[in-house]
Amino acid sequence: MLPDLTVAGADLPVRAALPALVTALTDGAAQPGSGRAGGAAVLVAPPGTGKTTLVPLALADQVSGRVLVVEPRRIAVRAAARRMAGLAGAGGGAGEEAVGGAVGYTIRGERRAGPSTRVEVITTGVLVRRLQRDPELPGTDAVVLDECHERHLDADLALAFLLDARAALRPDLLLLAASATADTRRLAAMLGAPGQPAPVVGTDASMYDVEVVWAPPPGVITPAHGLRVDPRLLDHVAATVGRALRETSGDVLVFLPGAGEITAVASRLAGHRGAVDVLTLHGRQTGGAQDAVLRTGPRRRVVLATAVAESSLTVPGVRVVVDAGLARSPRMDHARGLGSLVTVRVSRSSAGQRAGRAGREAPGRVYRCWSAAEHDRLPAQPEPEIAVADLTAFALELAVWGHPGGAGLPLLSDPPAGAMEAAGLSLRALGAVDETGRVTPRGRSIAQVGAHPRLARALLDGARAVGARRAAEVVAMLSGDGPAGGPSDDLAATWRRLRNDTDRAASARWREETRRLRAVTEATLAEPDKPDELGELGEAAARGAGGLPDDLAAGLVVGLAFPERLARARAPGSSNYLMAGGTGAELAAGSALTGAEWLAIAVADRGPGRTSARVRLAVALDAATAREAGAVLLRTEDEVAWSGGDIVARQLDRLGAIILAERPVARPDPSLLRAAALAGLRDAGLPVLRWNADALALRDRLAFCHRLLGAPWPDVTDAALLDSAPDWLGPDLDGVRRRADLERVDAGRALRRLLPWPQAARLDELAPERVAVPSGSRVRLDYSGASGAAGPVLAVKIAEVFGWERLPVVADGRAPLVLHLLSPAGRPVAVTSDLASFWRTGYPQVRAELRGRYPRHPWPDDPTTAPPTRRVAPRTRGR
Repeated sequence: MLPDLTVAGADLPVRAALPALVTALTDGAAQPGSGRAGGAAVLVAPPGTGKTTLVPLALADQVSGRVLVVEPRRIAVRAAARRMAGLAGAGGGAGEEAVGGAVGYTIRGERRAGPSTRVEVITTGVLVRRLQRDPELPGTDAVVLDECHERHLDADLALAFLLDARAALRPDLLLLAASATADTRRLAAMLGAPGQPAPVVGTDASMYDVEVVWAPPPGVITPAHGLRVDPRLLDHVAATVGRALRETSGDVLVFLPGAGEITAVASRLAGHRGAVDVLTLHGRQTGGAQDAVLRTGPRRRVVLATAVAESSLTVPGVRVVVDAGLARSPRMDHARGLGSLVTVRVSRSSAGQRAGRAGREAPGRVYRCWSAAEHDRLPAQPEPEIAVADLTAFALELAVWGHPGGAGLPLLSDPPAGAMEAAGLSLRALGAVDETGRVTPRGRSIAQVGAHPRLARALLDGARAVGARRAAEVVAMLSGDGPAGGPSDDLAATWRRLRNDTDRAASARWREETRRLRAVTEATLAEPDKPDELGELGEAAARGAGGLPDDLAAGLVVGLAFPERLARARAPGSSNYLMAGGTGAELAAGSALTGAEWLAIAVADRGPGRTSARVRLAVALDAATAREAGAVLLRTEDEVAWSGGDIVARQLDRLGAIILAERPVARPDPSLLRAAALAGLRDAGLPVLRWNADALALRDRLAFCHRLLGAPWPDVTDAALLDSAPDWLGPDLDGVRRRADLERVDAGRALRRLLPWPQAARLDELAPERVAVPSGSRVRLDYSGASGAAGPVLAVKIAEVFGWERLPVVADGRAPLVLHLLSPAGRPVAVTSDLASFWRTGYPQVRAELRGRYPRHPWPDDPTTAPPTRRVAPRTRGR
């Protein structure tokens, strides 16, 4: 089938490498039962070298069976099939008329191939499904995995499954992995035998020079978040396109992250339409619209494209590239509960491939909408999807293959453990795998749908409740790269627009996916001996497929897919909602959904710094439908908790975090009451207990002992007491049912439970509550201010300590008292820990200042020998 060089376009750079490539594959091919490795190779060829078109045709001349060419994108599948059909002259024609004969293709929902097809181009997803049905791939002799460098999840799965099948069932199957990058060591090692990598065959592209023009925006651009791109960047891209049209000749290829940005920039280029044709190229277009871009036009063109034009296909006539520097990458989107595309900075390798599109046919120019300094900071390569994407579907495919978690499979990269654990939890919740991770019959049905497991579950379960047609229509709106159908956040309104063909292209895509999903659903549900997969939808099923109006049918299906995002308004008429998963959500101002009591939220996102999510797509539903959709989250439980500053005991009917109804509990579980009391103590703090003067003094004495003597004297700081509250409060918590009961707990009596018996016996010795002074008084010591090695404070009138030559010490002699000497009126006059020194130096000054003010009080010359007194001399009567 290899065309002659006289065929237009057949003389491509890869042609020179074909003999070596064919030899590497066929000479090393193993035959069944031979036990010999071989029949695998790696081809390194940049975009535009002909690897996608000439190599499969050459392989078809070497084998008797079919050659499968596997592409990551549907648009690339159709383009490659048409190109090969034209080169081979299959079926006696060229181009479109020939596709379906010797060269055909299969994508999801569309097949143009027959018994005579020798080369079939398919997507990686189609290959995975075929391998799951029959891993021997009967009738296929060779598989070409194209664009392996892009590291899509399906491509990683397909490669692992192919290698496993070759090792066990099909050692004769030829396998070629084609990559646009030279880093192929891991790939070659996996395709080869142990210690003997598969051969790597390379070819260079015939590239012309491409001039790089750095064209960063003139002002500050807000970084992209989620799917949002700063409109100022799109303004700049449009302005740069205008500049390129003025400064260059030839078609202009503009790289943008997604279809929304393409539409926005196209509208900004309206003023150029008199001189150029503005075309678009992205994966959500119809096949006809995509095909038109891949043919040369009558006049100069501006082609606005996503990354599909980066390496998977070639746009003819391009001499100029304008690169916005952004791409869409899959991430685990917790706002939607499944994988989603987010906007990221392009990698340096991708930027290089984009620039190369300008040098395919002549010298070209690339305008990069960022600076050279920014370019140096870009990642060298894009991250493989397995490292960043949602792995729920990936994990299900592994389980269906018989290798839960991927154990024992030759994967290019190990999946992150956390992502696989989350995927396993989701699959178990869906009933798709059992506790050991093995696939269940329900899981096999979900995997056959060809949609994310959440959506597949909603399709199969929803079909029995609302009918296969309506379930398929709703799921088709949510599947693919993102929700279809327009800017409204009302999913029911979007549904009506799609049915009414308001946007014909969107409606066409939606109907195509609906037909596919409906066919899969009806075939699955019609299988004999199918186990009941309806789950908790008995009431909905009893009402029959036609029993629900469209809005509620949509709400049921969305709720089945995302039960944790069923939401109820926080107040009647409010635009703020609480989702069953516990996160808040709010509608945009002016939303048609405002006022709905219940929502089934399909899409929501939460921006940086926001505590609640913004609803992007939802449908209103009633409480009964919400209960049916969220049956897995329904539960009745007793809640005894500290709430609103008091203990509350109630029985709750819940849908996740949403409280549906509540009733008081007459006899709460004592253990729950105890836990609530402890929670209240942590919330309100220790002052909620009853602290009289004796309790406060005891705490100060214990703190003093702990500080000077350490363990086993207890730590009585707030943090320590809260941590050990169950120990020292003990039985005082029994019977506590409300805050008032906590406020009656005697903290002093409870604190003594912290003291082991030997320490309790020595407390009064080491930290006495009172001390006797020379006057005979027993004065309370103040431990509240004691710090370091200083002892407690003894505050006493100066006359009561006459005769004392030195101060007592506490804590086994470690801490002398701090004496606060008071005047006869009780006012402080001196502070000392060295009483002998005070009598010598301080007392004479105090005596001189106070004897005239307090003449009835004794002020002896030598206080160390004077008798102490608490009394005042009687007043002398005048004559």
